[in-house]
Amino acid sequence: MQIAHEQRKHIQASIRDKYGQVAAGRAGKFKYPTGQAGLSGLGYHEAWTGRLPPGVLDCFCGVGNPFSLGLPGPGARVLDVGSGCGVDTLVAAILAGPDGRAVGVESTPEMLAKARENATTAGAANAVFLAGSAESLPLGDAQFDLVISNGVYNLVPDKDQALVEAFRVLKPGGRFQVADQMLIGPPPLSASEMMATWFT
Repeated sequence: MQIAHEQRKHIQASIRDKYGQVAAGRAGKFKYPTGQAGLSGLGYHEAWTGRLPPGVLDCFCGVGNPFSLGLPGPGARVLDVGSGCGVDTLVAAILAGPDGRAVGVESTPEMLAKARENATTAGAANAVFLAGSAESLPLGDAQFDLVISNGVYNLVPDKDQALVEAFRVLKPGGRFQVADQMLIGPPPLSASEMMATWFT
């Protein structure tokens, strides 16, 4: 089902509003555990999260654990698509070590600012956060050993283009590890129904 230009603008504005509120510390925006409770429930190891300040962990709002599919090795270059406040990016930076690098790309200005603040708080010299979207990554071809994402592709209007971008920036033989939500049941029957259920 095609998404019209005005529908795309509405989706993008809704995402910016919701995640802008989350970045400002507004609670109750999700139907699942977030923060440290979410990390524990999703199997994030204390060896990773214990190296990050509690205030950084509190902003986690992922739906799964992309690291459950495999860990970046020392020296790896990792991209986190839709990095939010940066927890997964910072975990990747820890796992990749001082010779590695983790890059987060985020489209919501407030979340991007929060991620950069969190990187400074955590002292993560090998993590950087860039403004951009999953559909148009601000990065060159074949740069990353691992591309991760956590609860982002379900929100992206043009999923095909977003996947093309993810594989464009992967090195040959690189890995793509995604934790996300998916629709179970019949798809929306109309564009208006699709818009009404986009965030459910």
